[in-house]
Amino acid sequence: MWKGKTVSVVLASYREKDSIREVIDGFFATGLVDDVIVVDNNAEPGSAEEVQKTKAKLVFEKKQGQGFALQRGMREAQGDYVVLCEGDGTYVPADIEKFLVYGERFPVVFGTRTNTSTIGPDAGLFFLRRVADIFEAKVIEMRFRSHRLTDIGCTYKLLHQDVIRMMDGQWIKGDSHFVTEMTLQVAARRIPFIEIPVSFVKRVGVSSVTDDIGKIMKWGWKLLFFIMTFRLPSKTSV
Repeated sequence: MWKGKTVSVVLASYREKDSIREVIDGFFATGLVDDVIVVDNNAEPGSAEEVQKTKAKLVFEKKQGQGFALQRGMREAQGDYVVLCEGDGTYVPADIEKFLVYGERFPVVFGTRTNTSTIGPDAGLFFLRRVADIFEAKVIEMRFRSHRLTDIGCTYKLLHQDVIRMMDGQWIKGDSHFVTEMTLQVAARRIPFIEIPVSFVKRVGVSSVTDDIGKIMKWGWKLLFFIMTFRLPSKTSV
């Protein structure tokens, strides 16, 4: 709990068997988290058993994709503040306090990994990938005349519960582009937000998206096209 507000953390589980237990325990160890929801998205064998060794709530989402998993987790989360993160060890649970500090003033807080002061050795955010993230973030910033943006791929985010409820059912993407769509949805709706630097370290295991340069380049071009063509769903009231 943070100053009378309950805090939920949502993690998607796919290829995180060897790290997710430590991440969950790390969030509870902060003393700030009321509950952790882990969404098993057809995760590798043994993942559910690791989660069940912790105090986290385990739910299952059969629709394959990080976006579908995070959407399910947000629907399950009951906290006043809902924090999204990764279970692969790339982010530091203790950074949640920074999100909560800024969450008092802003309904949405985005993490950014592109500050070189907070990137650990072998973290995978090499120069060209970092430049691409910054460039695409600036495209969003200019398209929607938003607040400052420097990263479009950081999963670590905080949203107030009323923001989540407003956007439930409005999502377009169910794959890994969902993380960027969240930024697009917030910027396009002109929801107040702030971006803060977070620690980014070497992940445990192999990523299903960024494990080779070819996949990264293909992913980046597809993402840029999505950013350039994004429109809010027609049924939105905003």
